Amino acid sequence: MIEVEVKGYADDKVFERVRESFRLIRKEYHEDTYYQHPCRDFSKTDEALRIRVRRFNGHFEAFLTYKGPKLDSVSKTREEIEVPIEDPDAHARILEALGFREVLTVEKVREKYYVEKGITLTLDEVEGLGKFVEIEALTDDREKVPELVEKLRGILLELGVTRFERRSYLELLLGKGG
Repeated sequence: MIEVEVKGYADDKVFERVRESFRLIRKEYHEDTYYQHPCRDFSKTDEALRIRVRRFNGHFEAFLTYKGPKLDSVSKTREEIEVPIEDPDAHARILEALGFREVLTVEKVREKYYVEKGITLTLDEVEGLGKFVEIEALTDDREKVPELVEKLRGILLELGVTRFERRSYLELLLGKGG
């Protein structure tokens, strides 16, 4: 599956416009722990491996996620493979036993909104970074990526986003000295 994603910097006005324009699905709390491969440098290959713990409405979910390199020069579009896991601590121990090294944990509060069928938008408050808005769609068809990127960028522009960001929260935090 290809995750087509466009992210921008947000402020209180962008948050207000989103809250007025779209239907809230839920508020979530994320802890994303990223790992470095023992034999290749993900910062050079533009890949990511993480364990995400997501909490909402008294519920707990965890996922192991691989993200491949970005597929274009404008957005954060990339292949994503995600599987649910029941015991994130045990999975972390397996990764570490195989030589993977924990890099950093990104913590954020996320509000997830429904835009239209197949498109969701999130308001993120990331610890140590501030406010962001992300919009995403999923596709199996690489041919549709440019059209989807333009559509998603257009929605963010209408919401008042003026500055876009292709780097992940992990990259931004590491750039600050993490």
